[in-house]
Amino acid sequence: MTGAAGRPVVDAAAAGGMEAEQREERQKLIEETRQRFISEYLQDKTEKYDSRDVERLKQDDGWVQSYLQWRHHNVDDTLKMIDDSFQWRKEFSVHDLSESSLPQWTFETGAVYLHGYDKEGNKMFWFRVKLHVKDAKTALDKKKYVAFWLERYAKREQGKPLTVVFDLTETGLSNIDLDFVKFIINCFKIYYPKYLSKMIIYEMPWIMNAAWRIVKSWLGPDAVNMLKFTNKADVQEYINTEYLPAHMGGIDPFKYSYPPLPDDDFQTPICENGPIPGEDELDGKEKGDGDSKESVDTNTVEEPLQKQKKVSFDDIERLDLKTRSAKKPQTVFRGSLLHISPAEDLQFGSKESRETKCLIVLTNVTKNPVAFKVRTTAPEKYRVKPSNGSFKPGSSLDILVSLHGGVEASPQDRFLVMAAEMNQATGGSPPDLSQFWKEISRDLVMEHRLRCHIVESHKAIPKDNSFKGFAVSSSQEDLHSKMTKLMASNRRLEDQINRCIWFQQLLTALITLLVAVISLFLYVRPPDKDIQ
Repeated sequence: MTGAAGRPVVDAAAAGGMEAEQREERQKLIEETRQRFISEYLQDKTEKYDSRDVERLKQDDGWVQSYLQWRHHNVDDTLKMIDDSFQWRKEFSVHDLSESSLPQWTFETGAVYLHGYDKEGNKMFWFRVKLHVKDAKTALDKKKYVAFWLERYAKREQGKPLTVVFDLTETGLSNIDLDFVKFIINCFKIYYPKYLSKMIIYEMPWIMNAAWRIVKSWLGPDAVNMLKFTNKADVQEYINTEYLPAHMGGIDPFKYSYPPLPDDDFQTPICENGPIPGEDELDGKEKGDGDSKESVDTNTVEEPLQKQKKVSFDDIERLDLKTRSAKKPQTVFRGSLLHISPAEDLQFGSKESRETKCLIVLTNVTKNPVAFKVRTTAPEKYRVKPSNGSFKPGSSLDILVSLHGGVEASPQDRFLVMAAEMNQATGGSPPDLSQFWKEISRDLVMEHRLRCHIVESHKAIPKDNSFKGFAVSSSQEDLHSKMTKLMASNRRLEDQINRCIWFQQLLTALITLLVAVISLFLYVRPPDKDIQ
C-alpha cells in the first residue's frame, strides 16, 4: 500500500513485527533463565530457598523479567542475583512477615512508612532518619520491618516503582547507620529489582557528606543517577505540596500514628447522583430511620434501577449512553474472585481531548454472588457509578468513572477495587451490604489497585480522497508519531555525524598539506656548511 494514508499502516506493521521479535527474544531469555536456575541451582539445594519463591519463579514471567532487566539481560548475572535474593527471602521469612510477627515498637516509632505519591505517580517510601538510632540489638528487627513494608507493597502493586525519601531533617551523628543504609540499597539492588524509581535525599547535613560518598559506591552506576539531593527550595521538583509535610514546605496534614498501618489513602468516591453513604454513615442510619436499607440497596447491581425513586426511561437511557460513550478497556487482570479490566491503567484524555470517562469492567468468576467496593485517592475529582454493590456469579458489570468539575486526571490518582464472596443461602434474602463489609475478614477480601494514565491527544490525519472510508486507529497514529520523531532524531544524528566526518577529513587534509610543505622545505633547503 502506498500513499499518505497507507504509510502509517506500513510503518505500524513493521514496528509490530519488530515488537513481536523482541517479545520472542525476551521469552527465550526468560525460559533459559528458568531452566538454568532449576538445573544449576535448584538440584539438591531446595532447602536454600522458600518453595513459594521457587514456584513463583516457574510461573511468573514478569518476575523473571524484572531480574533480567536489572542485570541488562545477562543470564549469568541474573542467576546469581536470583540465588542471592531467594536465600535472603528465606533467611528473613519474607512470606511470613506480618504485624503480629514483628515487635510493636517497630510500627510505633514512625521512622519508616508508605505514604503519598511523587509527581510521577510513584508511591513514596519515607525514612525519617532522626527517629532512627543505631543499635546492634535491634538491627535485625528494623531490617525485617523494612522487608515487611516492601513485601506488602510488592504483593499489592506488582512491579510498580517506589520513590524512597530520606528525610534528614535534624539528623546527627547518632542517626548515621551505614549498615542499615546498605541493607536498604541491597533491597532495591538485589531483593526487589526494578522497584526503585528515585531516591530523594532531603536536607543532608554537611557532616554526612563523607558517609554518602560511601553510599554512592554501593549503589553502582545505574542507581547513582537515581539519587536526588534536595532542600526546601527545590524538593517540589519531585513532590507536590499536597504530599509534603509542613517542615518541607508542603500542606500535607498527615501525621504518623499506629494503629492502623498508614498506607491506605483510598476513600469512598462520590456517585453521580450524590454521595454514597460510607460504612459509618450507614451504621448510623440503621440505628435511626427505616430508610437505610433502601439507601444500601440502591447501590447494589442486582436491579439497581428498579429500586431507585422516580427513575424515568430518560434516566435509564442517559445512563446507558454514558456507559456506551466510554471506551471499553482491552487488558484484563485475572483475580481469584473477579476479572478486572483494565488490568492496570485507567486511561483519561488531556483537557484538549475532553475524554473524561472510562470504564472498569468486573466479571464474577465464582459460584456465588460477589460484593464489591471502589475507592479512590481523589474522591473530590471523580464520580463512580456504581461505587459499591453485589452481582451474580458469571455476570459482568460496567462501572463508569468520570471526571467532575472540569478537572484533569493525574498519574498520582489511584483506584482500589475491593471484592468479597457472599455465601448466600438458596432462596434467602440478599444480605445487608454495610453489615457484610463490617463482618467480613480482611483475609477474605480481594484487592486490586488501578492507576490513572493521561493519554495525549493527537491531531487527526487528513483523509486522502483516494482512500475514502479508510480510518487509522489512534494506536497506529500514536505509533506513527513516535516513529516519525525517532526518524527525525536519527536524521539529526546522521547530520551531526556527517559534519564530524567532514571536519575530520578537512583536518586530515590540512595535516597532510602541512607535512608536505615541511618535507618540501627540508628537501629544498641546502645543507648547512661547517664554519671553519
